[in-house]
Amino acid sequence: MRAPISFYLLGLTLALICTTYAEEQQGYTPPTPSMEVAVLKLNWHDAARDREVPSKIYFPKEGEGPFPVVIFLHGLGGSRENYEYLGWHWAGCGYVSVHLQHIGSDDRVWKDLPLAERGKSLQKAASSISNALNRPFDGQFALNQIEKLNADESSPLRGRLDLKAMAVAGHSFGGYTSLALAGQTFMLPFFQSKRFDEPRLKAAIQMSAPAPANRRDMDQSFSTITIPVMHLTGTKDFLELLPQTTAADRRIPYDHMCNSETCLIIFNDGDHMVFSGRERMAATPEKLAQDAVFQKLICTSTTTFWDAYLKGNLGAKNWLIEGGCEKLLGKEASFEHKAPMK
Repeated sequence: MRAPISFYLLGLTLALICTTYAEEQQGYTPPTPSMEVAVLKLNWHDAARDREVPSKIYFPKEGEGPFPVVIFLHGLGGSRENYEYLGWHWAGCGYVSVHLQHIGSDDRVWKDLPLAERGKSLQKAASSISNALNRPFDGQFALNQIEKLNADESSPLRGRLDLKAMAVAGHSFGGYTSLALAGQTFMLPFFQSKRFDEPRLKAAIQMSAPAPANRRDMDQSFSTITIPVMHLTGTKDFLELLPQTTAADRRIPYDHMCNSETCLIIFNDGDHMVFSGRERMAATPEKLAQDAVFQKLICTSTTTFWDAYLKGNLGAKNWLIEGGCEKLLGKEASFEHKAPMK
């Protein structure tokens, strides 16, 4: 007996869907930088807080766009000049990478001090409530400035910024800031809580975020993050300066997130500073070679994440979470993925 025509059409439809899915999964190749990159330095002033927010913007020199935008936030003691390898790579792949400088926790904290006094000054900056609060506000202010640049007739970025595809990324103290802007709820003493709501962000990447000082209700703390997040760390990701966060603690945000698409990359023998791109003093040739390998993998995996969740590339998402990224990392790192529970 011949099958009803509806069954035939259903089978044909499913076959087409499966074929398209397979082509998308196998057809995606992580991009390499192919666009010429321009750099723009701006010294923004937030009049409401009477605060300077310096920035350095990497962007495709040619092309109308609009290009997705990533706000990048440096770690303790860093500046807008750091993490250049990410800025150049992302911009060369069709993104605008906006690197902020956070006054109060930037390189001015240690640069002009004697070597023996630098650690104490960095500790003070890290424990400052003012710095912890100003950093997320700097990020929100930068998003406002991006919107203004997109409308500014005198700006080389006018009309070239995709305001519907904006994201945040950061390392260490910048990782904390990224999670804050992504929607983390901070459980403060006396059963108070604090949350920075930033609906303009569509995705986030955090590298080496410190573990929460207050570890009460961590499921609740991270459950309020609902946008996709990529976490990166290493098996040796700890600092003597900040001993309260061990390498094992670095996975706490990933483990307690339940309401967003999220993934975790852990580099074998990767330490805290591999993500910074800074030149290491007295490093062995072997260590420098390992850094170069890790940073290439960081660039490839993060750009694929942006392709998936900022450009909406289904092939990139399939490649990322269904074996492509894990295969790329090989023995250098492990890969984990979680879908939202609801």
